[in-house]
Amino acid sequence: MVQKIIQSGDPILRKVSKPVIKLDKKVLNLIKDLKDTLNVQKNPEGVGLAAPQIGVNLRVFVAKYKNLDLVAINPEIIKKTQKIQKSKTQRKARTEVLEGCLSLPHYYGPLKRDGKITLKYMDENGDYKTAEYSGFNAQIIMHEIDHLDGILFVDRLLEQKKKLYKLNAKDEWEEVEI
Repeated sequence: MVQKIIQSGDPILRKVSKPVIKLDKKVLNLIKDLKDTLNVQKNPEGVGLAAPQIGVNLRVFVAKYKNLDLVAINPEIIKKTQKIQKSKTQRKARTEVLEGCLSLPHYYGPLKRDGKITLKYMDENGDYKTAEYSGFNAQIIMHEIDHLDGILFVDRLLEQKKKLYKLNAKDEWEEVEI
């Protein structure tokens, strides 16, 4: 069922989420709600949604973008790499991408995140997995795990001394105070 997305300023987004102890009907329904809610987000479009964003402080998120279709329960990043190996001679440093959030719609900031991660998690079938993600997919996952840790992307902007921008009704960028 589609749920209301909690907006920034709500204290639930600042709590560290609890691990899932048992994959039961309640957790499976939460996953369905996360998927349903993410799928209807069009303005702005969403690529990931964490359980705290719909008011549930459990360590669960979903992500869907191009070839990424992920349900992660109790996710843990076990390795981060700043660079992505492109070829034997080229390397791409971690990139800066305008990042946004469904809990702070129409606000974006240029964040640098690690280019490649190794993620350990349980999927919705109860299987434990380890997988590598890079580029924008890694950025999505790091953003969602931040939500599980009570961190918003604006916190990362402050850490990196970056600016926050709002996309106004005329589709123009305006710098705003954090």
